[in-house]
Amino acid sequence: MQALAVALLAVFQMLVPFGVSRDVSASSAGQSNGDAALRREGEILASMAEAALAGRADGGDIALAWTNDFFKAQPGTFVPFTISFTAPELSSRAALMYVRVERPQHGPRGRIREVPAYETIFPVRVKARPGQPVTLTRGFAVPPGRYRVAVVFREAPDTPLTPMPARKAGSLVLDLSVPDFWTGELAVSTVMLADRVELLKEPIPQDEVDEHPYVVGMHRIHRVQSAVFPRNRELVATFLIYNPAVGADKHFDVQVDYHVFRKDLGTPEPGTRPPHARGERPGERYVTRTNPQRFNPPMMGSRFDPAAGTPILAGQGIPLSGFDHGEYRLEITVTDLLSRKSLSRDVAFAVVGF
Repeated sequence: MQALAVALLAVFQMLVPFGVSRDVSASSAGQSNGDAALRREGEILASMAEAALAGRADGGDIALAWTNDFFKAQPGTFVPFTISFTAPELSSRAALMYVRVERPQHGPRGRIREVPAYETIFPVRVKARPGQPVTLTRGFAVPPGRYRVAVVFREAPDTPLTPMPARKAGSLVLDLSVPDFWTGELAVSTVMLADRVELLKEPIPQDEVDEHPYVVGMHRIHRVQSAVFPRNRELVATFLIYNPAVGADKHFDVQVDYHVFRKDLGTPEPGTRPPHARGERPGERYVTRTNPQRFNPPMMGSRFDPAAGTPILAGQGIPLSGFDHGEYRLEITVTDLLSRKSLSRDVAFAVVGF
């Protein structure tokens, strides 16, 4: 709890607006009161998380939703996540978000809880008006395995001693199974749907990675939260490829194929099924494919070295203007042409509008 109090001190310093003076000559009594308020704030957030983990909380006033992805990290696995909710009527635009990640607890109740694998508190400024969507993104790295995650969102005063008797809050708990990308086998990150992939002018400082979880090298992935797209949009799917086979001459060769299928209960007429529709499933109809992508030294450059742990950033944009209204499946197949190993991933999406 002492670590949480220290973190909260930094948080409240960040929450005080510019232009508001801080009395650096405050009395020791005032400092003591502030420290006590910080401890209470941390204790309340931690106790709310404990109650949620124990099943004693109903989620609070604000319904939180969670989505996450998985990247290979050094060490372990990096988990970028997004918390989303609808902005309520709030007394303050300031808020605190508490995140706790721990191994599932087994054994008798009342025993001392293990030190969490990850625990943090960070400040939030809710700029959205009531009824508008709010999304908050962060990330953490943990070893592969099974975890329980607790998240608490709670209104906060501008300073630790500002009176604020009634506060809106929300909490959620979920189970998280974190994959292992360090097996040496061909693997891919979560396939992400994005608005775009932005090339950055300069790298993100290492100590700010948690605040920019969708930055990969010099690229920022602008992740979308909805898989429903109008016809005037482009479907952008992006992901990372790990552990391709590398020859003695540092040669590697990976091919990625993209095929699109549409949910359709009708039966195709004999002779109309294209030769590329091998992955067609019952209730689907083949739509289209893109040209295969190749990733090898001539394409990536001689300095690119996957043996050093550098992932391959793959992705494809598919214009949706020619798509009919309906539900679709994007099938992505990654083939390592050296080891002859392959894997496939599916991404469901929908197209609306005529």
